[in-house]
Amino acid sequence: MAVPELSDDARRAALEKAAAARRVRAALKQQLRDGELTLEEVVRRGRDPRTEEDIVLSKTKVSAVLESIPRIGKKTARRTMELLDISESRRLRGLGDKQTERLLEAFDGKRPTF
Repeated sequence: MAVPELSDDARRAALEKAAAARRVRAALKQQLRDGELTLEEVVRRGRDPRTEEDIVLSKTKVSAVLESIPRIGKKTARRTMELLDISESRRLRGLGDKQTERLLEAFDGKRPTF
């Protein structure tokens, strides 16, 4: 698919929107890292977006959210997702009910329980 030609104003607006989404995503991941939000809150908000912030969150990859949990790195996040049968490319909005349930059970504490 070809990239559409944008006017300078449209390009500038798109860049500002993307930067704002990155800031929101970074702030939410920091809140998860700091313990201000739980994994369950993040997942529930991402699956059922009600605010602009939640819409940005819904487009966040599950792996990025897991890596925001203290002491969970890329390897642990990837291994966990494999064991739970969640695709690496899956975003919060795309999680099924059973995937969500298994994910929240696995992270009942801070670290995976398997």
